Amino acid sequence: MDNSYMRKELVRLLRSGGAHASFDDIVSGFSVKHRGLKPAGAPHTAWQLLEHMRIAQWDIVEYTRNPEHVSPEFPAGYWPTADAPPDAKAWNASIAAFKKDLRSMQQLVEDTKNDLFATLTHANGATIFGQALLVVDHNSYHLGQLMTVRKSLGG
Repeated sequence: MDNSYMRKELVRLLRSGGAHASFDDIVSGFSVKHRGLKPAGAPHTAWQLLEHMRIAQWDIVEYTRNPEHVSPEFPAGYWPTADAPPDAKAWNASIAAFKKDLRSMQQLVEDTKNDLFATLTHANGATIFGQALLVVDHNSYHLGQLMTVRKSLGG
């Protein structure tokens, strides 16, 4: 079965979110002074959301490709304890790590040696296709939250 179209569509969704704002659109230019602030009624700061997205995506990618991977403790291991990044370097490092892991998932999808629908024997019946959709869904959800935080804080 030729599933090249499906691979291209999955990669497109991973890269841009389709009809949604992209990761880069949302995090670029995010005000330094707003990264650790919670808008009224919001459960998380931008830093907490960014780090949660990075950690969760890393976990999904590693779970997909590495039979020896051990996931963080849930839910504590998926959220930073601090409201704000320690400095701009940490914010930028989180963005870079997020992008690196996103590229890794894209590469798993693009690699025609990988059967998108084969059950990953080490991953409780998961498939690369399902894991890629999980990344798309999880990132989309939290990017929406991150955009709401950004807009609520005026930047």
